[in-house]
Amino acid sequence: MHTDRGPCRSRDDASRGCSSLRSRAHYPGPGGVVGCRVYRCRVTDAPAPRTEPAAAPPRSPWPALWALVIGFFMILVDTTIVNVANPAIKAALDPESNNLDRVVWVTSAYLLAYAVPLLITGRLGDRFGPKNLYLIGLAVFTLASLACGLSTSLNMLIWARAAQGLGAALLTPQTMAVITRTFPPERRGAAMGLWGAASGVAMLVGPLAGGFLVDGLGWEWIFFINLPVGVVGFVLAWMLVPKLETHTHRFDVPGVFLSAIAMFLIVFGLQEAEAYDWGVIWGPISVWGLIGAGIVVMALFLWYQGRTKNEPLVPLGLFRDRNFAWSNITIAIVGFTVTAQGLPLMFFLQLARGLTPTESALLLIPMALAAGIVSPFAGRLLDRVDPRVMLVPGLLLVAVSLFLFAWMMNTDTPILWMLLPSLILGFGNAGMWGPLATTATRDLPMRQAGAGSGIYNTMRTIGSVLGSAAIAAFMQSRLEANLPGADDASGGFGGGAPPDAIAAPFADAMAQTMLLPAAFILLGVVAVLFLRRPKHLR
Repeated sequence: MHTDRGPCRSRDDASRGCSSLRSRAHYPGPGGVVGCRVYRCRVTDAPAPRTEPAAAPPRSPWPALWALVIGFFMILVDTTIVNVANPAIKAALDPESNNLDRVVWVTSAYLLAYAVPLLITGRLGDRFGPKNLYLIGLAVFTLASLACGLSTSLNMLIWARAAQGLGAALLTPQTMAVITRTFPPERRGAAMGLWGAASGVAMLVGPLAGGFLVDGLGWEWIFFINLPVGVVGFVLAWMLVPKLETHTHRFDVPGVFLSAIAMFLIVFGLQEAEAYDWGVIWGPISVWGLIGAGIVVMALFLWYQGRTKNEPLVPLGLFRDRNFAWSNITIAIVGFTVTAQGLPLMFFLQLARGLTPTESALLLIPMALAAGIVSPFAGRLLDRVDPRVMLVPGLLLVAVSLFLFAWMMNTDTPILWMLLPSLILGFGNAGMWGPLATTATRDLPMRQAGAGSGIYNTMRTIGSVLGSAAIAAFMQSRLEANLPGADDASGGFGGGAPPDAIAAPFADAMAQTMLLPAAFILLGVVAVLFLRRPKHLR
């Protein structure tokens, strides 16, 4: 028996069951109960089937990614700004010395403090949630930026930069972990394309902002500019980034201790090698002793990671994935190259050629525009092709651009000619950063997304630290070879362009220094040849 009651008019009517007199679909009514618009309802004696609330549409991961990119973007801008401002920082805080090693520690201290805790901060993101770690890291980085701007000595600035590095270490692994956990494998290339585009735009904004700020307001403002950006990024991340599932991990305290000691010994030894003529530092402590001890401790760390019964800091099982293993080797090479190439180029432009920081930055516009425009397209293409199709040409273009820079770094080449290698470098970056990160993380298990991201960023930063240390030592040796006795000469390199008589040999020293990163990136071309097609394309 049933009664025709006409159109549904209430939630109770809808809950007792509706059958349409027309061919129209149901829609979710008030409170999530299924109802109908002009349907006529029949109430039957039989109980109506129970209806479930309509499921909410899945939340788009893109707003969260945009919010996270703000903090990541700020870190990249800060790095490129400091490269532009190094000569001004040296002139203000270390004007009497001709030795460039001390000012290089403004970069090396940041990179060292960034590299050492990266492995554990990736694990912390898995344990306590990437959103929480990101917010803490962003707050630390922003406050440390204030301390950098208020520094009155080079030593104070170096310590403040180390605090910045700690904040960046808390923040950076979380961006890649969120991409890995919120985007499906077949869409991660597009997400990493945005990540790569942020790198390209930072390469434009950093040098330009650095040039304008150093020329107009002083070097301190390259750090003060982080304060409003950090506050906005914190608010947006608090609002838009979801709280993801956490995973319990046992923290490998001995592993953290061993890795920190190994990194410090190796980097400090490389950084101070030229200052002590690769000899004795104090008493029985020598440069080669530090480096050798660091290598031994690093070997002990890796042995311990393979033997520990607790959860290791570095899950060596991840390296059974060939793409993850070779991507990590390649990103270390890339980190070395990118860090090493910036220092000789900026010193050449500002000291050998007499350009201002702003004028030096303008020469990098083609690089930044090319990377920022091409990276999103490269990311979407990577979701459909073998990663080697993008990475081999990208790395080769980077090598070509650096060799061209080295060839043009003299006092006779028209300065505008340097726009060509700058453009080539931008295209190379677009085929390098995003595709490499995507290839490394695409097939990671969700439970170890933070650990994998931490390893990847650690390898990149290890390369950067070694690149910073090696380029300082190599640059100082080239200066001594081209300008004998320059380290003991009166005056300094920090106060402006050198006299005409030494401009040419100074330029030659910087050009010879540029050959180191140009040759080193070719190792990356060899490494990516061992990659294979990702699982979703097999």
